[in-house]
Amino acid sequence: MLFSSFHAHAGLLVVSALFVGCAGGRDIERADPRGTTISNGALTFATDGTITLAPGEAREVVVIASPPSTHRPLAEVALAAGCHVVVEKPLALSVADAAAIAAASAQSGRVAMVAQNYRFRRQSRAMRDLVSSGSLGPLLGARISCRRDLRDAWISRRDWRGKMPYPYLLDMAIHHVDLLRMITGQEVAEVYADGAVRGFPVFAKYGDVDTAVGTLRLADGALGAITAARHDPLGYDIRAELFGSKDSISVGLGPRTPIRSVEPGVPAPAGPAWPDFLDRFRAAYAAELATFIRVANGDEPSPCTERDGVEALRIAEAATRSLHEHRPVRLEEIPA
Repeated sequence: MLFSSFHAHAGLLVVSALFVGCAGGRDIERADPRGTTISNGALTFATDGTITLAPGEAREVVVIASPPSTHRPLAEVALAAGCHVVVEKPLALSVADAAAIAAASAQSGRVAMVAQNYRFRRQSRAMRDLVSSGSLGPLLGARISCRRDLRDAWISRRDWRGKMPYPYLLDMAIHHVDLLRMITGQEVAEVYADGAVRGFPVFAKYGDVDTAVGTLRLADGALGAITAARHDPLGYDIRAELFGSKDSISVGLGPRTPIRSVEPGVPAPAGPAWPDFLDRFRAAYAAELATFIRVANGDEPSPCTERDGVEALRIAEAATRSLHEHRPVRLEEIPA
């Protein structure tokens, strides 16, 4: 088993300077990655993003939390070697690469689970269950909003985020389109997206936006809206709302939500506001990894499959095309 240590950088789990590995029941070894390779005997990672698996060694699972451009080669080698893998979102940088990972998973008979932490919150599951039970009635609409201060997040052409097409859509908003699919149980049929730079020109320099909106038409005609921004002076604000013909529900409104009402007599949130994603979703990350182990053991099906990863990327690519071309984009324009 191989774990990377995690650190926060612009809202992602990424591989840091420390790899922790365990193969075939051996004692855990810590390898210093300052050289060209990192090895625990069974798994050897090169700093260029390649992986080599030594023959004859026992190995079961691999956690891939590296830059998205490395996900396909790492996953393909690990799957071919008989490992189950969990891959940090996005599953890949393109639908084609994500589909290749899905094909490698099917061919090997091993799981490639996508690490979408929102799916592992009990609140998200509660929303999904209320929709599927019919308690809300026919779904009329959905709204997801996310704002957090990313102005100081490092981004350049040397940084892997700076090499992504529209990093905010692929790196952050992909969480929200995946959550919309999960809680509604529906596919997205059409996307219209727009974005702007509202005061932080560094993002325009690298072809990105700091504020984005999206309208998503679901398969049954219901509409979803997603709003996102790289700046919230008060803290980390992530909320989801569902509106049905019988009831409306919300996740994310609470005493630590960094938003206040100007209605008379409504008190301000008690606070303190959520400062960042690790504080907000610490339990979800733990549940995510624990779930992956159960999935790898065959105890339960994957709650975020390779197909889920492919579909989230299709929606993100549709949103990117919409933003470029200033028009609605049907999902059938993005081949699976």
